[in-house]
Amino acid sequence: MINWMKYRFIYFVISAVFLSAGIFSLFKWGLNLGIDFTGGTIVEYKFSDGSTKIFNERQDFKDQKAEEIRFETVGPSIGPDLIKKTIIALSVSATLILIWVAIQFKSIKFGISATLATLHDSLILIGGFSLLGHFFGVQIDFLFVTAVLTILSFSVHDTIVVYDRIREKSKKYDPKLGSDITKIANSALTETMVRSLNNSFTIIFMLLSLVLLGGESVRWFAVALLIGTISGTYSSPFVAVPILVTWEELEKKFKK
Repeated sequence: MINWMKYRFIYFVISAVFLSAGIFSLFKWGLNLGIDFTGGTIVEYKFSDGSTKIFNERQDFKDQKAEEIRFETVGPSIGPDLIKKTIIALSVSATLILIWVAIQFKSIKFGISATLATLHDSLILIGGFSLLGHFFGVQIDFLFVTAVLTILSFSVHDTIVVYDRIREKSKKYDPKLGSDITKIANSALTETMVRSLNNSFTIIFMLLSLVLLGGESVRWFAVALLIGTISGTYSSPFVAVPILVTWEELEKKFKK
């Protein structure tokens, strides 16, 4: 059995590096908000060579016979209202996840640990798009909000699978594991790791296809889902479980 929890410190350091880069970018450069949040006009054209380009106003391409495939106008009053609704949606989702996991596992420790893991994925994704916005001009639109909410559900799904195995092993006494939470977590991760990776890779391959072959309008949406999927695959075994194990160990030390 692999001793996954032996390297908890390394997992936390890796997460801290990516989180720090994203948070620094958010404070330094912020997010490059699209017209969904700021208001304005966006026009997408498809050219004869198959490429697509996006502009902030209608263009006249007489020589290239370009086809207009998208035209959107958002009023300036809609943007701020959408920002408020987005923050509310993310807050409600995180709170409901915490409550639901805590009720299902009959422990607030499971709920808080799972919520911290989902917040980890959200910050990785938002910070990553802050960096992409600064260096590549990628804009945040409503599809990005959809991606963030989707990743929340994906991340907590994998976490619940591992937590459920930990709960089962904690109830059934195994002489090899005893009541040691570290050994129980190592065993649970060993049994669920292959399933989790297989499930994630099927999603990653599909998203890579969308990133490489999809149109301009869905490419960055696919990139957001790809980043979130990779982060969620990592956080379930290497963030959510180490947080729970560390919490359990500290609690036992304080009780003694």
